[in-house]
Amino acid sequence: MSARAYAPLVAALMLSACAVGPDYVVPPSPGGPAPSLTEADAATTTPTPLPAQWWRLFGDPVLDGLVTRALERNTDLRVAAANLQRARALTSEARAGRLPSTTLNAQYVRQRFGGQVFNSVGNVPVVTTDFFTTGIDASYEVDLFGGVSRAVRAAMADEQAARAQVDAARVAVAAEVAQTYAQGCSLAVRVRTAEETVALTRRSLTLVESTTTVGYTDRRDLAAARTALAQAEAALPQLVAERRASLYALAFLTGDPPEDVSEPAANCLAVPGLAAPLPVGDGQALLARRPDIRAAERTLAADTERVGVAVAALYPQIRLLGTPSLGAARVGDLGSSASFGFSIGPAISWNFPFNGAARAQVRAAKADTEASLARFDAAVLAALQETEQALARLTGALAAEARLRDAADAAKETARLTELRFKAGSDDALRLIEAQRQWRAAEAAFAEAAGARAAAQVGVFRALGGGWESPESGG
Repeated sequence: MSARAYAPLVAALMLSACAVGPDYVVPPSPGGPAPSLTEADAATTTPTPLPAQWWRLFGDPVLDGLVTRALERNTDLRVAAANLQRARALTSEARAGRLPSTTLNAQYVRQRFGGQVFNSVGNVPVVTTDFFTTGIDASYEVDLFGGVSRAVRAAMADEQAARAQVDAARVAVAAEVAQTYAQGCSLAVRVRTAEETVALTRRSLTLVESTTTVGYTDRRDLAAARTALAQAEAALPQLVAERRASLYALAFLTGDPPEDVSEPAANCLAVPGLAAPLPVGDGQALLARRPDIRAAERTLAADTERVGVAVAALYPQIRLLGTPSLGAARVGDLGSSASFGFSIGPAISWNFPFNGAARAQVRAAKADTEASLARFDAAVLAALQETEQALARLTGALAAEARLRDAADAAKETARLTELRFKAGSDDALRLIEAQRQWRAAEAAFAEAAGARAAAQVGVFRALGGGWESPESGG
């Protein structure tokens, strides 16, 4: 074949870098540059960068161990990791489109021709033949319009989105473990407070019974003391049950059966707290760190590349075909020079879009891209909203905890003075019972507020998108 015959093929190869369809550009954040975190309070937060393993800021070894175990064993993380492996396999499959495809084949044919087949040339007897063939069919798609390259880039973007989904799962798991642990510790404090309330009301009942015997108090005071004791005893079992439920939830998060309750977590008697202001960074760092934003951006990139894949399908497809083969009537002759044959040349195919199906696929791909862009904008706005809300809730939770601490201290002092006045005969039993009830209620409210504060702190860390970094690398 002359060089001139190869000219169209050479020209096609030179144009193979020309890709049709839109080129992806990272979209700007909706609303312009990332804003500052307006709800940050200098007394409780700091603009320093968020550390990778934020849960260590609580200084609780039990919490550290629970989060580490959950990041290794949690079932949601295992699902996300499997999805990532699938995405990587699909990327390898897409990349294979850039390489020639080959098919090995071998065939044996035995044919029999009756005499009537050759009746035009006279009286010919029956003819039986054997024929053995073997060869390789090779083909290579010339990526003239960039469909293959764009499919590879789309698969790579899908893989990166799956990686971000794994990171998002790590963020969620770490936050859920910390919040569940803090809730369990808060419930443990409330259980202890309820047990102390039961003991206190029993002591008050004994005191009222003794004063009723000597006529200092009447039966109405005695009935009130018994009512207070019954109410205190009734509240305790529910708190104990909720405490057990939180431990079962922790076991699930760490990938364990419910009966394998963490003993260190079960022994928690204080709500974890931060010893220093909470680091929140800035808005720009937030947008770069949040895995859900990265996943949405990578999905948008993949869908944009798929528009190019759909557009490339409107154009002709060029493939280079080659088939070296061996064929002979006897197996032993397959290696001879006379058995060798080949075919080589380009093939052009074109599914001309007369019925509009290919153009409809282009429109569908463009619609998917528009939807992905909307989801990206929503992810950015949601990240900013969730962070501002989490900071606002943290500010409120800290203020509520501080005021309830003061209230519990004041109620305790009131109960102490009321008991002294009762013993001195200056206050009646009803006032003593009410003062003690208010004291224990204030203690329980403070313990609940401490749990809400810890949950709010964890909520800020979750909104900031921290905790997805590898524990081994530390970020």
